[in-house]
This record gives sequence, structure tokens and C-alpha cells, in this order.
Amino acid sequence: MPLLRLLSAAGGLLLAGLIVWAMMTAGQSLSEAIAWLVSGPWGVVTLADLYLGFALLAVLIWMLEPDKRIALLFILPLPLLGNVWAAVWVALRLKAVAGRLRGAD
Repeated sequence: MPLLRLLSAAGGLLLAGLIVWAMMTAGQSLSEAIAWLVSGPWGVVTLADLYLGFALLAVLIWMLEPDKRIALLFILPLPLLGNVWAAVWVALRLKAVAGRLRGAD
């Protein structure tokens, strides 16, 4: 379990680093990059896939977090912070979630 939490945190940090790198080297604004991405059908599919994943994760967070205020703290930023924020939730809550899932059998 500690290894999975570490991998989640490392993945989130790596993704955050890639975001910073892209912002510094892309030569275009985020809105220009999004416009370029959605200019083709596969870009639209990619964004739809991404946001479907956020919605599914939001459902799981809502179901697994006992304190709904904490659940909202993790759900509401998902569309803006993306999988960096999802990795934070997994790193912080994996042990508790695994315990709840084992108890549900």
C-alpha cells in the first residue's frame, strides 16, 4: 500500500512538472492550446474522455469519503486541477479507501 501511495504522489508531481514545462516552452497560452486541441475530432474525444474520468472519479470520491465536505474539497477542483489533484486524493486516501472496500466484501 505505501508503494501505491508513493507512486500516486510521484505521478502527480511528474504531471505537475510536465504542466509547468509545457507552460514555459509551448509559446502559446492555455486558451490557444485548448483551441488547437479541440480543432480536431481526436482532441474533442480526448477531452471528453478526460472529463468522463473526472466525473467517474467524483462519483467514487463522493461514495467513499465519509465526510461530504472533504469529498467536495476534492471533487470541485477536479475539472481545473485534473489528475494532479486526483493523484493527491489517491495518495492521501488510498489506505482508508482500501480498508472500506475490504470491509464491503
